[in-house]
Amino acid sequence: MLIIPAIDLKEGKCVRLEQGLMEKATIYSEDPATTAKHWEAQGAELLHVVDLDGAFAGRPKNLDAIKSIRKSVKMSIEVGGGIRDIATIDSLVSIGIDRIILGTAAIENPAFVQEACAKFPGRIIVGIDAKDGLVAIKGWAEVTKVKAIDLAKQMQDHGVIAIIYTDIKRDGMLSGPNIEATRDLAKVLHIPVIASGGVHTMKDIENLLAVRHAGVTGVITGKAIYSGSLDLKEAITFITMNDNRCVR
Repeated sequence: MLIIPAIDLKEGKCVRLEQGLMEKATIYSEDPATTAKHWEAQGAELLHVVDLDGAFAGRPKNLDAIKSIRKSVKMSIEVGGGIRDIATIDSLVSIGIDRIILGTAAIENPAFVQEACAKFPGRIIVGIDAKDGLVAIKGWAEVTKVKAIDLAKQMQDHGVIAIIYTDIKRDGMLSGPNIEATRDLAKVLHIPVIASGGVHTMKDIENLLAVRHAGVTGVITGKAIYSGSLDLKEAITFITMNDNRCVR
């Protein structure tokens, strides 16, 4: 199971939000590239980058920061936020981004997801953000009537390589991830599920590792590693020592 540090970009800065609210942004760094290098030095193998401005605008708004991050580290990078067309995916792949995260497009234009999976095999992930089991889109500003499980099954059929599942009630709140919902989603899918939202301490990492057998293969952490309630290096070491006991 991978421990995946997150960098959320707003106006070129590294921030964290509470429950996806842009007005509740805390700035952690004005140099995202340096932050990325720090997490790589702690042992991270994959970096999760979200263009928050892009998520609201419907098109990437922090490309300069993303390019700077890519140049600064060797680890794999996945990027999401405002990716709504093939040209945008192509531009991100061309600068060395390894995996592309689609969110709102999965609801509004599932045919686009299918096309993206065909043109960029092995690179497309869908991020499903849910509130009370229902999918939220447009930077979490709108909650749909679509069930997260139903959307995940559809995206699996379209060829995505993984689902990132976020419980937006818990994101940025350090209240612990929604273990049950994440596990239940993973059980009905054949592709991996990555947990996101609410990670606070090592106990949360232990709880997620316990459902690794269901198909939960990673966890994204943001506020916890920035606030210091979770030590990234310690968490990665713990997973390295214990993950082989939890093979699916």
